[in-house]
Amino acid sequence: MRKVEIHPEAVERVKKYTISDSVLGFGKYVAPIMIEAIYDNGQWQRFDLLPYGPIQLDPCTKVLHYGQEIFEGMKAFRQPNDEIKLFRPEMNARRFNQSARRMSMPEVPEELFLNACEVICAYCKNLVPKRLGESLYLRPFMIATEVGLGIKPSKQFLFVIVASPSGAYFSGDSVKVFIERDDIRAAQGGIGFAKTGGNYAASLQSYTKTIQAGCDQTMWLDSSHQYIEEMSGMNFMCIIDGELHTPALTDTILDGITRKSVLELARHEKIKVVEGKIAIDSLLQLIEEGRCTEAFVCGTASVICPISSFLDKDGRTHYMKYGEGKMSMYLREKLISIQGGREQGPEGWLYPVKDIHF
Repeated sequence: MRKVEIHPEAVERVKKYTISDSVLGFGKYVAPIMIEAIYDNGQWQRFDLLPYGPIQLDPCTKVLHYGQEIFEGMKAFRQPNDEIKLFRPEMNARRFNQSARRMSMPEVPEELFLNACEVICAYCKNLVPKRLGESLYLRPFMIATEVGLGIKPSKQFLFVIVASPSGAYFSGDSVKVFIERDDIRAAQGGIGFAKTGGNYAASLQSYTKTIQAGCDQTMWLDSSHQYIEEMSGMNFMCIIDGELHTPALTDTILDGITRKSVLELARHEKIKVVEGKIAIDSLLQLIEEGRCTEAFVCGTASVICPISSFLDKDGRTHYMKYGEGKMSMYLREKLISIQGGREQGPEGWLYPVKDIHF
């Protein structure tokens, strides 16, 4: 297996790095080192651990014009014995390569991907937070770096991993949701399932409306404007008649790793899981009737966060007034405890990072 080349200046940089703020937030701090790898001549050339710094690009680099780019989001957690473990990183590696195939980009062999993640975690060990629920967030990404204005797939690419000691994504205990009735996030046959920047850029106009309306997250419907798909950066779930419901995966919905983990936990806890279509108007009616007692978002950054209300286009607000988030918060505490090593989880969910003395 190709090893990551360790640059001494990167090691010195991370040795001296400290964080004094007790409130980490999400993405507020970035580790002073990064992984970088170059793809050229049909293969990955080398992987390096470098000091964190700017990426220099020619103005005609293809990613700047045609958006050939993908990324991932994943976490490493400190365990009670001080060991560092990544949460289900092989799933991130597989989803990264699924996105790469859709965007006509080279795959990163899973072994190389995992080794690169392990190396940056090992050298960032002192930056992994100690408090339960906090983590070292990793952001692997790849961009097209070939220079030229021709509309065709790049032949050169840059793969990078940056790391961020992080706390909670949302500042509050719940989120308010704005229902997007006009725009759509993705259509069948498109790139909705790929974790690529264009999907998120297209959501920003609606996010502006969401914030102006006093809400926190945008809910996206399908192209018919009838059925719930996902939020801009996380999946949607709700409790109806005591059962856990979530939209079934299609090529317009991101296959969330937290989503998959929550569903597996729910089934293990004997909670009935229903994956299928959820009509937005039916959901709002079920909320008013008291049959839908909880709704929540889930994702790598947010973990699980209850939804307190839905704001519709007509100005009506539908409040989650019948439930107290008991099931969603139970699943959240269960998942966080597994990630933090306080509770035994399913086999293979935690990937140990080898300790490095430097």
